[in-house]
Amino acid sequence: MRRVLLLLLLAASSAIAADVDAIVRGVEKRYQGARTLKSVFLHRYSESRNALRVESGTVVIVLMGKMRWEYESPEEKLFIADGKTVWFYVPADRTVTRTKMKESADWQTPLALLVGKAKFSRVCGRVELSEARTSAAENVALRCLPKSEKAGFSEVLIEVDGEYRLVRVLIREPGGIETEFRFGSWQENLPLAATFFRFVAPPGVAIVDEASLAGQQH
Repeated sequence: MRRVLLLLLLAASSAIAADVDAIVRGVEKRYQGARTLKSVFLHRYSESRNALRVESGTVVIVLMGKMRWEYESPEEKLFIADGKTVWFYVPADRTVTRTKMKESADWQTPLALLVGKAKFSRVCGRVELSEARTSAAENVALRCLPKSEKAGFSEVLIEVDGEYRLVRVLIREPGGIETEFRFGSWQENLPLAATFFRFVAPPGVAIVDEASLAGQQH
């Protein structure tokens, strides 16, 4: 009897692993297969369960490291990754922060999957099914655990729908810090102008290198 139970448990474990692998492959294929992607998003940042910032806007993505996040509410902001450099512009501040893409913390999380720059295996030490509540009954949630303590996050919850589209990405960091993105109304393969991901600082706007700011803090 014990042997039968053990075999059943092993079979169940193998089935779960197969499901996780299929979901991971489905997500990677979708976000590495489309030429362009567009979605509305909600961005929430909180510490110790206290929401400190909730913003919304539109994101447009192409493969190989290009993104354009246009924050519309409550304040206009622009985040552009052009494949080599990350630009973050807040019109009200009249300042642009410039960072080399390979040095940006945003490329150390599963958000990099959106531009085909990373696979789950490069970011996650282990991926497993999560019991977290999902937005819809047909959706599924995955739990990504970091490969090392240097990853900068403790876990990432990734919710996808039946078509392997991202619905929610929740990044948890030490100290009770959470960054959440919710996505909706995905569109694929939209035509884009070649200049869409090119950033040109408006006249009178200062450009600050993030590396120089980090050096001043030491």
